Amino acid sequence: MTDQTDFPIIRRTRHESSTRRNLTISRVEQLTPHMIRIVAEGPELAGFVSGAPDDHLKVFVAQADGSQSMRDYTPRRHDQVAGTLTVDFFDHEGGPASDWARAAKVGDTLSIGGPRGSQVIEGPIAHWVMVGDETALPAIGRRVEELSAGVRATVIGAVPGAADEQELTSAATLDARWVHREAAAATDPAPLLAALAEVTLAPHTFVWIAAEAAVARRLREYLVDERGLDKRWIKAAGYWVAGQADSSAKDLSGD
Repeated sequence: MTDQTDFPIIRRTRHESSTRRNLTISRVEQLTPHMIRIVAEGPELAGFVSGAPDDHLKVFVAQADGSQSMRDYTPRRHDQVAGTLTVDFFDHEGGPASDWARAAKVGDTLSIGGPRGSQVIEGPIAHWVMVGDETALPAIGRRVEELSAGVRATVIGAVPGAADEQELTSAATLDARWVHREAAAATDPAPLLAALAEVTLAPHTFVWIAAEAAVARRLREYLVDERGLDKRWIKAAGYWVAGQADSSAKDLSGD
């Protein structure tokens, strides 16, 4: 019988979800041509908790008609000492949060809620493989930064071009592989599949995937059906669903 300690576990924790925080933007940076970084601070950040790199918070954006939109974003970095929260926004046309981030300036208000909870991945992981599109880069960047020495990390990131590649830093042994394709082709799994096929899946390799839902599902199927990877060594999520605004499939483990 296989000992369950031989496999990773996902430890789920709940956080206070009723708090809505209004923070003040202290810095706006065009990180790459398609990524805007916003750093915010303020007394209402007190008590903020984000326990995992792929947590999600809600960003509230007022619309011209008086209504309000909510979109999920990753807490890219929470610096408790400095009292700041960093959120990266994928800059694309037609998204209310992207439009807001593009116009944001120092002194404006960033209104957030959550995260409602965290899923912390624990276990005997020697090699992290992280695969994702632009929407996954904040979570990937945060996880890479939080890894410790003694483990390996392979990143496969899909971006429109070389200018959108991000500089990632880690205490882990890092291998960043960038896949260039137009943003309009983000629903095609082929480029990421081809890159993933080049990665050796040695024992104790955990694969984390986040992309358009159908793409993430196809990558997971490939790993299980064609590479023979045990499902317990995969976490896949659809961070967005093609053709459906504000839709996601955060957990594809049951597919």
